[in-house]
Amino acid sequence: MTADTSPYPLERLEIQVGPHTHGALAAGPADGELVLLLHGWPEFADSWSEVLPGLAAAGYRALAVDQRGYAPAARPDGVASYAVTELVADALAFADSQGADRFHLVGHDWGGLLAWVLAGTHPDRLRSVTSLATPHPGALRRAVTEDADQQRRSEYVGLFRTPGTAEESLLADGAALMRQAFGGHVPEALVDANIRRLSEPGALTASLNWYRAPAETFALPADRITVPTLYVWGTEDIALGRTATELTAEWVDGPYRFEALDGVSHWLPEEVPDRVTALLVEHLGRHS
Repeated sequence: MTADTSPYPLERLEIQVGPHTHGALAAGPADGELVLLLHGWPEFADSWSEVLPGLAAAGYRALAVDQRGYAPAARPDGVASYAVTELVADALAFADSQGADRFHLVGHDWGGLLAWVLAGTHPDRLRSVTSLATPHPGALRRAVTEDADQQRRSEYVGLFRTPGTAEESLLADGAALMRQAFGGHVPEALVDANIRRLSEPGALTASLNWYRAPAETFALPADRITVPTLYVWGTEDIALGRTATELTAEWVDGPYRFEALDGVSHWLPEEVPDRVTALLVEHLGRHS
């Protein structure tokens, strides 16, 4: 890719997937290789706002989408509507909407889990995959089963999987628990916007259904990965520890790069967007 230092404004799009309408942000030339960016919980497409311009300047068509449960017009009822197969189908449809037969996939938090699953089940669609913060689901599942440190870090999932109790707890006292989760690493204005949107009727339940759909905690279909892979993890991540991080390499058969960012928290796209963008541009350039 030839770097282009001219600025690309963020574009606001709507993407139709079946009966659902998803808001999205995009930047970059229409004929650039697609980079699809998937957010986590409790985030939206604008968690990537500081990453999109750098990808665009490098010549890529960067697209971040409000996913199922987060977009107001894409909140189906029922936990089964949030099965990982449905979420993978959405991601493929986002790429299809841009006319991309093959694309680069980047995910953070739950978006990272989804990226791993899609890379394992549809490697033919990807040029590369990147996960920010989140280890391979197989590695995470093993760590949750065997590692006391990861078990402690994952205790919150039991609350998230409890309907009613989770919603009440997370929204109590001005959504104090959700604010605490960001740990001061995300701009306050973005935290406020996230909480405002998740306080809409049905929104928080829809987002938590991502946690509730698997039969057991993080029990996701976890195939081996053959596409070129970048995994970036912050050493101060409070939810995801070193055990699953180190086990992830055992699940990747293709070219693999792991980067640990010292002193950085879970919220990589918002906390260190410049470092994330630089790593992405290097990784994507190697596998375009």
